[in-house]
Amino acid sequence: MRSKNRIFIVLICFGIQQVTSQSVIGKWRTIDDRNGITKAIVELYKKDGLLQGKVLKIMEKGKEGALCIKCKGELKDKPVEGMQIIFSFKETSEGVYKGKKLFDPEQAMTFRGKIWLDPGNSDQLKVRGYLAFLYRTQTWLRFEEE
Repeated sequence: MRSKNRIFIVLICFGIQQVTSQSVIGKWRTIDDRNGITKAIVELYKKDGLLQGKVLKIMEKGKEGALCIKCKGELKDKPVEGMQIIFSFKETSEGVYKGKKLFDPEQAMTFRGKIWLDPGNSDQLKVRGYLAFLYRTQTWLRFEEE
């Protein structure tokens, strides 16, 4: 009987892990779509039912401790680490989030955005920023702490 209970517990844990890995919530390695360099670790989380995101750590060599030098107002010369970059994205369809404030601290620009898991690989996140009718999509990779 104990053997069956252990198998059941393992299956439940595996199922929980599968559900968790199917979510946009978590930590992601941002990858520059132009040169393939890992730029930062960003955490996506929900607050009041809306998707938010903040920079946890700068990973790009030589940019550790970067400040938002191009920013204006209260963000001017503030550390990028800890900075919120995704604001109140709403789930518009299952697993697809859209919002009006996707902030790029490197360019000090705000874009409309769309975020979703790659349908073929739940460890890849698609992050698209829109400026008028133009857009650019990056693929971020799920970050697992070692």
